[in-house]
Amino acid sequence: MTVVLVGTLDTKAEELGFARAVLREAGVDVHVIDVGVMGEPGFEPETPAGAVAAAAGSDLETLRDGGDRGGAMAIMGEGAAVIARELYDADELDGIMGLGGSGNTSVATTAMRALPYGVPKLMVSTMASGDVRPYVGPHDVLMMHAVADVEGVNQLTRRIITNAAYAMAGMVDAPVSVDDAGQTTIGVTMFGVTTPCVQTARSMLEDAGDEVIVFHATGTGGQALEGLVEQGIIDAVLDVTTTELADELVGGVLSAGPDRLTAAGEAGVPQIISVGALDMVNFGPPDTVPERFADRTFHEHNPQVTLMRTTPRECAELGSMLAKKVNAATGPVAVALPLGGVSMLSVESEPFHDPSADAALFDAIRDGLDPGVECIEYDGPINDDGFAELLVEALTARLS
Repeated sequence: MTVVLVGTLDTKAEELGFARAVLREAGVDVHVIDVGVMGEPGFEPETPAGAVAAAAGSDLETLRDGGDRGGAMAIMGEGAAVIARELYDADELDGIMGLGGSGNTSVATTAMRALPYGVPKLMVSTMASGDVRPYVGPHDVLMMHAVADVEGVNQLTRRIITNAAYAMAGMVDAPVSVDDAGQTTIGVTMFGVTTPCVQTARSMLEDAGDEVIVFHATGTGGQALEGLVEQGIIDAVLDVTTTELADELVGGVLSAGPDRLTAAGEAGVPQIISVGALDMVNFGPPDTVPERFADRTFHEHNPQVTLMRTTPRECAELGSMLAKKVNAATGPVAVALPLGGVSMLSVESEPFHDPSADAALFDAIRDGLDPGVECIEYDGPINDDGFAELLVEALTARLS
């Protein structure tokens, strides 16, 4: 087993050398990628900094002469990603580890994000106790808080780096079965307000022998689904909950970006797409909601999540956006509309019940879909068992 260790040997040789020694003590081989730019390495790495710079289309002399450490580190991150992927493809990388502050964290996690899901990725970082989304994104990067700065080996850093190294050794050595026995793997999207629908659909699909992976539609969840489709791990998609489109349109905090709802269409995998939770935009605590939305309808989902009802105009835009993405699909696809409510909160007597907004959404989808795309309609709300059964039947028909 080989662990790739990424770091700057011009400034962190002592700490990286200690991590390398502990990894070897734990029984794994170590391949060090040096991403240092400004000085000479403290020991000889397996991949020197010059090779990393070259992999990104640059060279060390140019980076040093530029005097821009931040820009240089970004380039070294690109190069480290190329090298890490090459090592993985050559079966010379079983796990990847880094340690350092914001600069090293940015570089090492760039390399980590270039690797497939499931490859152990561990970053010991002083940034791990804050907002780690820029480093982790939708990937399975494990962030471990360094507590103290990664500067020298002392009683605290020695313990933390040792823990990290043995954790990495355990991960690369752990037996993991990935045999799906010929099952169809189906990606399903869920939110708290669409959970009953997804649970019923999942049970039906698993009873039929399929494997189901559920993604929480929190932005990174949608991005993870798109990435796994691109990797060929997901064979079909039941996109019950497309709420991330609303955050992208209106400016909420759970956007999955402009490429949401595109990977399955481009890959040609079968998909059924619904409108789950398009009645809401997500924000943090109430005091974080932008002032421009002061006159809108809100619901406090919990102390950390404030939901805002989408308006008829926004719903019309969302319907048009969704239809355009569906029309671009190259594989079997259909849209399913729960006319009785798109979430728990939009049914009658609930705070987001707004028939005019729902009608704007549904009409825009109907008007925007190409004639060859089936639009399946159900008279009840999204969380009815009947709607889940309809979704499963529609997907199963497109899998055969």
